Amino acid sequence: MLFYHFGKYILMLKSIFRKPEKFSIYKNEIFREMVSIGLGSLGIISIISVFIGGVTTVQTAFQLISDFIPKSIIGGITRDSTILELSPTVCSLVLAGKIGSSIASEIGTMRVTEQIDALEIMGINAPGYLILPKLLGGVIMIPLLVVIAIFLSITGGYVSGVVSGALTASEFIQGLTTGFVPFIFLVAMIKALIFAFIITTVSAYQGFYTKGGALEVGQSSTKAVVISCIAILISDYLIAQLLL
Repeated sequence: MLFYHFGKYILMLKSIFRKPEKFSIYKNEIFREMVSIGLGSLGIISIISVFIGGVTTVQTAFQLISDFIPKSIIGGITRDSTILELSPTVCSLVLAGKIGSSIASEIGTMRVTEQIDALEIMGINAPGYLILPKLLGGVIMIPLLVVIAIFLSITGGYVSGVVSGALTASEFIQGLTTGFVPFIFLVAMIKALIFAFIITTVSAYQGFYTKGGALEVGQSSTKAVVISCIAILISDYLIAQLLL
């Protein structure tokens, strides 16, 4: 059963990247999806990122109570954990719930109401028309959301560290700027791109092959979120194992 769905998923990907019938229609759809995915998710990503950074700093400061460890190291730990893991992975898991369920329910509703059948009768490549704009919108906007999340997490860590008295502003900035390896930012962007691809395509697959009615649309939406989250966590481990 797993190989059946995987093969069907690969065939769907193949049909997505066929030459589009009219580029202008796809362009408008891509911009619409970019606005929906990017601006529509900015609020929740901002709130989560600020508090993740704050909690990371406070908990790190609690665990490193020692006269032998300089407090500036808290800034470095917050920076590296935020860039490498917390911002790309946690934000992608949140987006899998928000974006993934939306994509699956939208396409699933079109399937059960026979709108996709109508597109195919008119000679339109339904997977390309419905899924490619969402895929490109996600691949463009989710890495940008992760960059914003990294910035806000570090800012939240700075504010919470200074306000709580765990360390001074100069100590946090010293830790933040000491020993930074730019490669970890590249790893975060690779993660964001792969996670964006997983969220959009897995959710689209679940919606596109929905059968039945409103109940099955809800089930497809739930499956999309669960499978996307599992795939994100597995790929997160594989990327860390390969690149770090």
